[in-house]
Amino acid sequence: MQLKFNRQKSLRESLMQRLLKLIVFASIIVLIVFLLEKINFSKPDKEFNTDITNEIIRLK
Repeated sequence: MQLKFNRQKSLRESLMQRLLKLIVFASIIVLIVFLLEKINFSKPDKEFNTDITNEIIRLK
């Protein structure tokens, strides 16, 4: 009969694993932000200037 050897992770190993996951997650987020900055989203060509002074006077 062979016994199973269940070795528990040490505190250092678990912290290193979490730190590695955090670094990978942060690098993926930075990469996504960097790629989104490279995409050229369309901007409106015309500025909309609406005069609302009459509406403000009516509210008073």
